Amino acid sequence: MPPTVAARPSLKADALLLSVTMMAAAGWIFSKEALDGLPPLLFIGTRFLLAALLLGMVGWRALLNLDARQWRQAGAVGVLFIGAITLWILGLDASQHLGESAFINSLWILMVPFMARFLFGDRPPPATWLALPVAMLGFACLSLNNGFRVEPSQWLFLASATLFALLFNVNSQVVKRVPPLPFTIIQMLVLGAGLTLISALSEPWPRQVASPTLGWLLASVVIASVMRFWVQLYAQRLTSSSNGAVIMMLEAVWTALLAALWFRETMSPLQWLGCALIFTALLINRWHWLRRLWHKRPAT
Repeated sequence: MPPTVAARPSLKADALLLSVTMMAAAGWIFSKEALDGLPPLLFIGTRFLLAALLLGMVGWRALLNLDARQWRQAGAVGVLFIGAITLWILGLDASQHLGESAFINSLWILMVPFMARFLFGDRPPPATWLALPVAMLGFACLSLNNGFRVEPSQWLFLASATLFALLFNVNSQVVKRVPPLPFTIIQMLVLGAGLTLISALSEPWPRQVASPTLGWLLASVVIASVMRFWVQLYAQRLTSSSNGAVIMMLEAVWTALLAALWFRETMSPLQWLGCALIFTALLINRWHWLRRLWHKRPAT
């Protein structure tokens, strides 16, 4: 088969995953805007509850085919998802710099192999040990911008990244026993229903919600949740997980650019250095995969 023909599925997957990173980055903007009119837990709970209902309209037959054990396993992962996304939305609500926050949150990619070592005994590649001090230096630069002071939002995003790394590892095990579509629907359903209930018990709800806020909520549901899931699931079938992980690192870059354009955010040189170091650490962590992709590039 000619290289150009063989490369088409990979190029298509790369383009689709690139659009996924853009939708994910747009989700940061949608969410930040929606938080102006909705309390954080109510917003994120409603977002994922509506997304679960929309996906459920397509995947209800797959849900009926699951047994009780599969439902329990998917539901348990949904509870872990609640913890990770709660820290994320609280960090977003408190954050003054979305670009900086996105780079801190992206540290979960670096944490995944360490979690796998702790949970399953997998050995992290040597590049991971080199990437860790680079990432820590980057986080230190972000914290040193106004003297040594780690802001609450930074702690929240760091804790969120830790739970997302744990969630990724658990997902990789459970998805072997539960099909991806119903698995995702159950996670979203547990997350949405759980956080909506917690919000009702702990947050004051607005008496009315302005139309712009409803628009941002709808965009978060349709674009940043449902469409993102469908495109990512389809694209992952066309490429390797390693290739997908490298492309998904661009989410933080797009988020920083969108925040600069939409919110007129600016960062000091030290903050830019911190973000650059974190992104460099992510590239170091994926270096062996980048080399593999380079050597397998199609001939011209």
